[in-house]
Amino acid sequence: MVRGFFLALGVCTLLLGLECMLVEKATYASPPPQKNNWGQTVAAPPKDFVPPEWAPWGLLSAGAVVLLYSFTIPKRVAGG
Repeated sequence: MVRGFFLALGVCTLLLGLECMLVEKATYASPPPQKNNWGQTVAAPPKDFVPPEWAPWGLLSAGAVVLLYSFTIPKRVAGG
């Protein structure tokens, strides 16, 4: 159970780092326009996400370390 959790965590972190490496900027979908108290339609501006410069390599390396850790869990738990 613990090994599966760390394996999934490592794969997700690795994939997130790979995505940050490939994507320069992501724009969130804005919510639908709503009416305010005076009956005017107000639309929220779209929000952008720009990954920091450290994110791609930091997440890739953290994911790789967690994956390596997950592969060594059974050896340490068994006592050998």
